[in-house]
Amino acid sequence: MKKPFTLLVVDDEKQNRTLLTELLQDDYQIILAKNGVQALERAQSHLPDLILLDVLMPEMDGLAVIRALKSADATRHIPVIFVSALDTPDDEERGLDLGAVDYVAKPFHPPIVRARVRNHLQAVHQRRLLEQLALIDSLTEIPNRRRFTEVYEREWRRCMRNQRPLSLIMLDVDLFKRYNDTYGHAAGDAVLKRVAAAIQSALKRPADFVARFGGEEFVVVLPDIDAASGWQVAEKIRLAVENERIPYPESDAGPWLTVSLGGATQVPHGAEVDANLFDEADRYLYEAKASGRNHSVWSPATDPSTSVAA
Repeated sequence: MKKPFTLLVVDDEKQNRTLLTELLQDDYQIILAKNGVQALERAQSHLPDLILLDVLMPEMDGLAVIRALKSADATRHIPVIFVSALDTPDDEERGLDLGAVDYVAKPFHPPIVRARVRNHLQAVHQRRLLEQLALIDSLTEIPNRRRFTEVYEREWRRCMRNQRPLSLIMLDVDLFKRYNDTYGHAAGDAVLKRVAAAIQSALKRPADFVARFGGEEFVVVLPDIDAASGWQVAEKIRLAVENERIPYPESDAGPWLTVSLGGATQVPHGAEVDANLFDEADRYLYEAKASGRNHSVWSPATDPSTSVAA
């Protein structure tokens, strides 16, 4: 069974490394380092959840290690507990000033070490939950606009490095304000949840990403997908929503609730995200709505005659 947290234990004395390993290995994955350089290498490669760091080590001591950890973007967030024979108030103050979350004096008492490790990892767990909630739309339980921005920028740069196409879909629930006015906001909320689930069901690759952009609008990121393939994905999404058979006789687009989609594709050039790709997808979305709704419209190179009939 995979253990939920990984600890990096750093101490130049083998006996101390062994004691801490025996103390904590039943509950946590343990990585060991016997000097400062090794500690930095393993912190960078494994990104542990917590570091137990000795202060007195030859060549590179624990104080130098924590300075290096806190100066690097990848490791600055990792909590560090100093475990040291230096136990004066000044020593403890200096360690905490450098960014340590706790200070355990040697010789340590095993129950105290276990409790402090457990408490700090609980704080790590709670922080991650809050971070995840900040990136999830509370209604549909899919990623929100903030998370979209992060993923979009990351995939833009990845496709730019590999010189591969990046496709983007903007999606809007047809005549949603009328639906809300007719059936009420509670029914509208239920519809948005079903639409979000239908979109997710149509996305098959792990890299495909959907987020609620705002209101009744959703956005889909398709890395390494050309225009023709992206348009096919848009059609699958459109049909998946229509196949939910959500009654909407007041709609001008048919008896069921439907969506309109606009898409665009670009091979990124330059590390900074070009707003033109998003603007182009949004423009085609409005084209889809203007052409009668319940349509997927992409670049002119995509042949609409190959669409699966609604």
